[in-house]
Amino acid sequence: MRIGIVGAGAVGGLLGVKLSLVGETVTFIDIGAHLHTLNERGIRLLDTDGVEHVVCPVNATASFAEAGPQDLVILAVKAYDLLDVAQKMQPMLTPDTIVLPVQNGIPWWYFHGHGGKYQGRIIETVDPGGMIARNIETERVIGCVVYPAAAIVAPGVVKHVEGNRMALGELDGSDTGRIRQISELLNRAGFKTHVLQDIRSEIWLKLIGNLAFNHICALTHATMVDVCRFPPTRELATRLMEEAQVVANRLGITLRLPIEKRLEGAEKVGKHKPSTLQDVEAGRRLELAAIIGSVVELGRLTETPTPHTDTVYALARLLDETLRSTDTALRQMPIQHHPDIGGGDDNELRHVAS
Repeated sequence: MRIGIVGAGAVGGLLGVKLSLVGETVTFIDIGAHLHTLNERGIRLLDTDGVEHVVCPVNATASFAEAGPQDLVILAVKAYDLLDVAQKMQPMLTPDTIVLPVQNGIPWWYFHGHGGKYQGRIIETVDPGGMIARNIETERVIGCVVYPAAAIVAPGVVKHVEGNRMALGELDGSDTGRIRQISELLNRAGFKTHVLQDIRSEIWLKLIGNLAFNHICALTHATMVDVCRFPPTRELATRLMEEAQVVANRLGITLRLPIEKRLEGAEKVGKHKPSTLQDVEAGRRLELAAIIGSVVELGRLTETPTPHTDTVYALARLLDETLRSTDTALRQMPIQHHPDIGGGDDNELRHVAS
């Protein structure tokens, strides 16, 4: 299978190496130091079992046109880069190309294939004006929730920290030949995939952890266990999760884990930093729209009060503005990763050549 991976960061690099190792034809699309290293020395994966895998040479380019037609395109960039990518990726698409987005948060396609009164509705926070949806036909998309933790430790070097679980689902919940094909492909590459009839419930399950811990940790520079063991922030995390759960319920979603279980799980994670705190410390743009802004918008849509979420979103947006206006990190500390709460990808793909 011809597989194009847009973004050779942590998640994209992990997927690309694993798929290459089982004989698939992988092409990376990226820019900057990652691209240079991939072309010069290939890509290296430090796996969870201590084994080092090297794929060299690799197909890597900054040009979607040079990458050419693909059978599967994996979108492994931050959610805020999707609009730029969507408008440039047409040379990679054939009538049968499958698109697999692996971002955190509420996806642009959420109400496509949804049915009911919100069918086809655009979530403006995630897809302003519906530009992503206009450039990536919904029929191509398979929903995906990614749990493995990985990190870029140097250009062209990915460390697989933990986990191998992934969830897949057709947007209308159907069981199709193509989703079975992608599931088998990922299983063969070493991932443990589950095909779900309701991928949106899995999206919400991961989202409520991201919503609470990513932003509280980013604003306080505290780790997961710190937030859980400090009563005021534990209470705030609970309120954020409760608000998101009510929004999800009003959209017909029932979550399979209670909030207290999520808090217990987060505390057991220990002194780990969610991806948004990692971005703050590295001075990177924060991925806010899909993870928290979308919940605020969906709260308005469903007439659900979200006062705690609104407040945290306002503070996080100002933090993001501060980072971008000063173009610097606020603090540098050692980075740790955890798969289930935080997630995301360290890679940012901006202004990619067409």
